[in-house]
Amino acid sequence: QVQPVESGGGLAQAGGSLTLSCRASLRTFSTYVMAWFRQAPGKEREFIAQISWSGGTTDYADSVKGRFTISKNNAKDTVYLQMNSLKPDDTAVYFCATGLTGGFEELAHQYDYWGPGTQVTVSS
Repeated sequence: QVQPVESGGGLAQAGGSLTLSCRASLRTFSTYVMAWFRQAPGKEREFIAQISWSGGTTDYADSVKGRFTISKNNAKDTVYLQMNSLKPDDTAVYFCATGLTGGFEELAHQYDYWGPGTQVTVSS
């Protein structure tokens, strides 16, 4: 299914770790980008990380660089977001998105398919 579906959210303590997964079947497309965004209550949707269709190129927001890692397993049609050193400010609904232009984009409206989101809550 082209529509991404996230899993793996939950509750973590500050300093802890969580891994999110996003599954989407995109084998019919020759090039695409997968990305993670997040949205906290009362705030706009924020770019977190993105990865090329091959998995060879990644990009991160400054707020998560060095703490979060995006990766993908093409055989499993799955993208992962490993989140370490979590902070209470990381609390948000996390969304997986697919962009079909093939280029790296950081604005939500530039992505074509979105998952329903998964809640991540980090306690202090």
